[in-house]
Amino acid sequence: MRDYLRLLRFIKPYLGLFFLASICMGFSALFDGVSLAMIVPLADKVLTDKKIIIPARLPGFLSNFIDQINSTRPVLLLNYLAVAVVVLFFLKGLFGFLQGYLMSDIGQRVVKDIRDKLYSKLQNLSLDYFIHKRGGELISRITNDVKLVENAVSYGSTDLVYQSLQIIIFLFLTFFIHFRLALVSLILVPLVSIPILRVGKVLRKLAHRAQEKMADINSLLYETIIGTRIVKAFNMQTHEINKFKKTNQDYYKIARKSIKRTLILSPVTEFLGALAGIFVFVWGGREVIAGRLSFGVFGLFLGSLLSLIRPFKKLSQVNSINQQAMAATSRIYEILEASSSVKEKPKARDLMEFKESIVFEDVWFNYADTEILKGINLKIKKGEILAIVGPSGAGKTTLVDLLPRFYDPKRGRILIDGIDIKEFSLRSLRQQIGIVTQETILFNDTIQANIAYGRPEASIHEIREAAKQAYAHDFIESLPLGYATVIGDRGMKLSGGERQRIAIARALLKNPPILILDEATSQLDSQSERIVQEALDRLIKGRTVLVIAHRLSTVRFASNIIVLDRGRIIEQGTHTELINKDGLYRWLYQMQEI
Repeated sequence: MRDYLRLLRFIKPYLGLFFLASICMGFSALFDGVSLAMIVPLADKVLTDKKIIIPARLPGFLSNFIDQINSTRPVLLLNYLAVAVVVLFFLKGLFGFLQGYLMSDIGQRVVKDIRDKLYSKLQNLSLDYFIHKRGGELISRITNDVKLVENAVSYGSTDLVYQSLQIIIFLFLTFFIHFRLALVSLILVPLVSIPILRVGKVLRKLAHRAQEKMADINSLLYETIIGTRIVKAFNMQTHEINKFKKTNQDYYKIARKSIKRTLILSPVTEFLGALAGIFVFVWGGREVIAGRLSFGVFGLFLGSLLSLIRPFKKLSQVNSINQQAMAATSRIYEILEASSSVKEKPKARDLMEFKESIVFEDVWFNYADTEILKGINLKIKKGEILAIVGPSGAGKTTLVDLLPRFYDPKRGRILIDGIDIKEFSLRSLRQQIGIVTQETILFNDTIQANIAYGRPEASIHEIREAAKQAYAHDFIESLPLGYATVIGDRGMKLSGGERQRIAIARALLKNPPILILDEATSQLDSQSERIVQEALDRLIKGRTVLVIAHRLSTVRFASNIIVLDRGRIIEQGTHTELINKDGLYRWLYQMQEI
C-alpha cells in the first residue's frame, strides 16, 4: 500500500486534470449504462408490443416514465430511440475522447516530471554515489522504469476509475431490477478476486527481477559501446555477443513468466463470469416464463451482469500494470531519496576571490574500508605551482578532487584563505577552479559549445582566443565547419591530442585563479606536447596550479613537488632538492630516464 501511495504521489500536481478526467469517465460510464437500458423499450414495446414489467418497487417519477413508454405507439417509440441512440453514442464518444486525452496528458506530464527529478538528482549527487552504481543501471531507471510508471498513470489509473464506475453502474442496474437474483449472482465475485490477488503478488516480484535484468542489458550496452575499440582490439566480439545473449535470454525468461501470468487472468475471470451468467440465465428465464419479469427487463439484467465481466478483466490487468509500476517506483525512489555525502550549508557564503593560500589540515579520506589519504598536511600559496607525483594508486587524483568538493574528507579540513571550504557555496567554490582531466571528457556538440562549456555567454572572439592559447585554433579552422563542427560522442571524431587541446581551451576560457591539471598533456604527441606545455607555462603565471604528473620531466620547474605513496606525503621539495635525495622521487625519475 505504501508503494502504491508513493506511485499516486506523482499525480498530485495534476489532481485538477485528474478530477476533470474522472468526470468525463463518469459521463462515459453513465452513457454505457443508459445505452444498454434501451434494450428494455426496444425488446418489450417496439418489437413485441408488450408492457415493461419490473418487479422492483419504483419511485413515482420512474413509474410514471415507464407508464408513458408503455402507452406510446411502437413506431413512434422506435423513432425516439433512433434519435436517442445517435445522441448517446456521440456524447459517449466525446467524453471517452476527453478522458483518454486528459489521462494520456497526465501520464506524459508525470513522466516528464520524474525524468526531470531523476536527472536533477543525479546531477546533484556526489561522486561517491556513482562509484557503487553502473551507468547502464541508472539509465534504465530514467527510461524503462519511468515508462512503467507512465503505463500505470495513463492506462492503469484510467481503467481503475473508469472500470470501477462501470461496475458501480451495472451493479446498480442489476440490484435495482432484481435484488435477490443480483445478490446470489455476485457470490462468485470473490472467486474472481482470489486469482487476481495471488497472481498480482507474483507479478510484482517478477517485475522487479525484469527491471534488474533490463538494467543489466543497459549497462552491458553502455560498457561495450563506449569500449568498442578495446573489444575489437582483443577480439572479444564473440565473448561479448554471448554475454549479451545470456543476459537477454534471462530477461526473456522472466518476461515470458510475467506475460503468462498476466494473460491467464483474462480467461479465468471470463470463465467464472460465464458460470455466473449461466446461473442467472436459468433463474431469470423462469421469472420471465412465470410473468414476473418482462423479456426486455431480463435482457437488461443479463446484459448488465455480463457487462461486469469486462471491467473485472480490465481491473485484473490494471493490477498487473500497477504491480510492475510499484516495483519501478521503489527503484525510482531509491535515487530520489538518496542523500549526497557532499552537502552545502543552508546559508553558505560565496567565495568571491582567492587571495592567499590553500591549506590541507590533517586530511584523511577513504573509499568504504580502503584508506586512500592519510594525514595530509599541505600549504599551497597563491601563485605557486604544486606538482603531485607518485606511483599509481597513491591518491594523487583523490587529493585534488577534494579541493572542488567532489568528495569531502572523512577527517581534517581544507581551508582557502583561512576559511573551511565547507563554508562556501559549491557554485562559487568551483567557479574559482579550472580542471583538465587525464581522461578527456567532451560532449556530442559543436567545438564552440565544448570550449564555452561553463561559460555559455562567452563571445566567439573569446572562444577563439582560448583555442589559440591552447594551440587548437589551426586544426579547428581546417575542419569543414570550423568551430561549428559537431565532434561526436565523447569527441570521437577528433584525435586524442585534439581532444586534449579542446579541453585545455575550455579550462583557459573559464580563466579561474586555481588550475588543476591532471596530466593535461598525456594525450599529446611530442611536438604538440612541447607547444602546449609552452602555452601552459605562459598561462599559469599568476595562477595557483596543482599539477598531477606521471612524466616527471614536465614538473621540473614546479615551485614545490610532493611525493605521495600509499596515501601519505613522503617527500617534498623542488626538483633539484628531491633529485639530490636518495628517495622515491629520484628512483621514479631515473626509471623514466632509462
